[in-house]
This record gives sequence, structure tokens and C-alpha cells, in this order.
Amino acid sequence: MPQGEHIELHRKRHGYRLDHHEKKRKKEARSVHRRAAFAQKAIGLKAKMYSKKRHAEKATMKKTLAMHQQRDGTHKADDVSPQSALPAYLLEREKVDRAKVLSNTIKQKRKQKAGKWEVPLPKVRPVAEDEMFKVLHSGKRKKKQWKRMVTKVTYVGPSFTRKPPKYERFIRPSGLRMSKAHVTHPELKCTFCLGILGVKKNPNGSSYTQLGVITKGTVIEVNVSELGLVTPGGKVVWGKYAQVTNNPENDGCINAVLLV
Repeated sequence: MPQGEHIELHRKRHGYRLDHHEKKRKKEARSVHRRAAFAQKAIGLKAKMYSKKRHAEKATMKKTLAMHQQRDGTHKADDVSPQSALPAYLLEREKVDRAKVLSNTIKQKRKQKAGKWEVPLPKVRPVAEDEMFKVLHSGKRKKKQWKRMVTKVTYVGPSFTRKPPKYERFIRPSGLRMSKAHVTHPELKCTFCLGILGVKKNPNGSSYTQLGVITKGTVIEVNVSELGLVTPGGKVVWGKYAQVTNNPENDGCINAVLLV
């Protein structure tokens, strides 16, 4: 083992310090003042290079914020027969139809880069850590209670193998592992049983996303090759995102809505 990996090994065995994330948050909060102090003191070529770097960072930040602010777009409605009779005062008016931004491929890619989707469940109940994990007491040393068992439904890849019990920090029970989901297509009004490719985003936090925990509101990637969806370029779509709409640990199955 390389000499510098003792910290990673200790974290694998015993987890993080209790105040690790709080100290990290405070350090990031202080970094703003440290950068400002450096920008005021720097002179010459070093100051030029630093200002150029900050200018690029701010431009990227503005682009990301602009992507976040995108909402539904509007476009002129096509000249088609109206679904219902219109009153006389609306006949001469130019009709505007609402168009979802996600239907446009380019804007959909931009939104995915910005990390924002239009989802069926925009707000979900946060799950507490005590509810998500169960403390495991194993062995003679009852004081060392660093093992946790996940009490929610999880997804692990097909090539997943468990770590040796000595190094396993989180246990994902095989009875709560699922690899299929009942996905409803909102436009076709049909439900398909599709395989899960991965967990894209768990709203409760990135650590649950890495563990593959699936709760209500989680965005998962499903295999839609059976549906025969095709891109504008003519390529078959392999994976698409869907949001979980039920509590899988209560129902025994995963119900989701496809994000189209």
C-alpha cells in the first residue's frame, strides 16, 4: 500500500470524523475572504493571471445561472382547427401555445448540464439519517458501532461484489436491491417494466446517490431501448431519466414517470 493512503484506509474502516463536514463547510466559507485578500495584495503578472482566471469563473457562473432561470418557452400556435369553439372576440387574436423547453433537444442538454429538470414531483419530504440507516452492533466491541445498514431500496450494478465484512461500512441488503422499475410514459399513457441503468440524483444528498439509494423523488436512468425511441439524428435512444413517484420500500416495487 502506498505510504500516503493511510487517511483513506482509516476512513474506510471507521468513517469520517463527526465534525468533518462542518469543518469543511466553514473552510469553504472562509475561502472567499482569503481569495479577496489575495486579489487586493497581488501585483504584476500574478495579478493579471488571477484576474483572468476569476473573469472566466464568473462568466461560467453567469451561464449556469442563466440556464437555471430558463422556464417554459412560448411559440406561435400552428394553424390547426381549435379543439373547442372560440368566442367572437378571440377569433382575430393571434394564439400563442406553450411549449416545454425539454422537448427541444439542445435546451434539454443545457438543462442537464445545469443540473435542473422539470420533474413531476418538484418537492419531496427529506429523509432523516436515522430513518435511512440502521446502526449495526457486531462483535465483542460494542463501542465501535460504525457499521450502517441501509433500510431503503437500493440499486447496485450487475458486476457488484461486497467488500469483506471487516471493511464494509454500509450494508445494502439483497432483499432490498431492485433492478427493474415500472415506468409510465406521460404522453403515451402506457407503463413499461424497464431495467435500471443507474441512480442519477437522490434529492436527499450526494452520499445517497453514490450508494444507489432509491427513495421518493429520486431521478433514475432506465433502459428505454425496448420502446424504440429515436433522436432527431436517427440514433436509437438507450437510456433516459425517470423520477420515482412512490415509496419503493413500502410497495415492494418502483413506480416512476419518464422525463420526456
